[in-house]
Amino acid sequence: MKKYFLKYLLIACYLPVSISLFAQQSENAKPPKLESDGYKLVWKEEFNYSGAPDRTKWKYENGFERNEEFQWYQQDNAWCENGRLILEARRESKTNPNFVEGSDDWKRNRKQADYTSSSIKTQGLHSWLYGRFVMRGKIDTRDGIWPAWWTLGIKGTWPATGEIDIMEYYRKKLLANIAYMGADKKDAWFSVEKNIDSLGSQAWANKFHIWRMDWDEKSIALYVDDQLLNKLEMDKLINQDGTGNNPFKQPHYMLLDLAIGGKQGGDPSKTSFPARFEIDYLRVYQK
Repeated sequence: MKKYFLKYLLIACYLPVSISLFAQQSENAKPPKLESDGYKLVWKEEFNYSGAPDRTKWKYENGFERNEEFQWYQQDNAWCENGRLILEARRESKTNPNFVEGSDDWKRNRKQADYTSSSIKTQGLHSWLYGRFVMRGKIDTRDGIWPAWWTLGIKGTWPATGEIDIMEYYRKKLLANIAYMGADKKDAWFSVEKNIDSLGSQAWANKFHIWRMDWDEKSIALYVDDQLLNKLEMDKLINQDGTGNNPFKQPHYMLLDLAIGGKQGGDPSKTSFPARFEIDYLRVYQK
């Protein structure tokens, strides 16, 4: 997703098979029950409380973060109610305390943000090596809205950390992405996109859906509503920086965010706000 914008798809033998083949795979695949194959629940967040997210599980991101996105991340836009986590994006002005006239840094050359939102992460609190990760959530698919549920490795500098976008959405596309360090120290991506209209457009977006990752020492597989979207073998994900490291053989932490605009998110100018990313639960199973 997310960490930076310079994405490219690998070609030749490493190129992911076409979306049509993934669709065929997903029709034939019968995903296992969540606690089958030796998996047991090891961590959960049900959000069955009111107020701010549990500080023993979550940290906040603050300010401008990445991708030249429009929003200013702040704590006020994340809270729990009625058994759900709410990440809310608003069209409102926020003064940038880091503003520097004439700066070349996009985080400093904006006097203000025209939107606010929230991003939370388990970095430094909880991380996992392998497992079955599950989220039930509802996303806003209108113009300019960019929600994501993703992971980053705990060691290294991006993209050598590795990144898994279990759920990402922008500009009418639902994405399932896996990234690592490719040639010339650039980010390399195995990315699958699914047009939201093929899923049911607004009627689909009005409902909650279940996203899942199955990640073990052999492969990473990403699903939505038990439909396989993307699957890669681990031996194709070794960083091409001479270290021989595989960034997916280290623990990863998770992030939940609701971004606006920026390099990928599209134009939010005609979208009415607030916009919400709602999460019913998150669960991690391991063998």
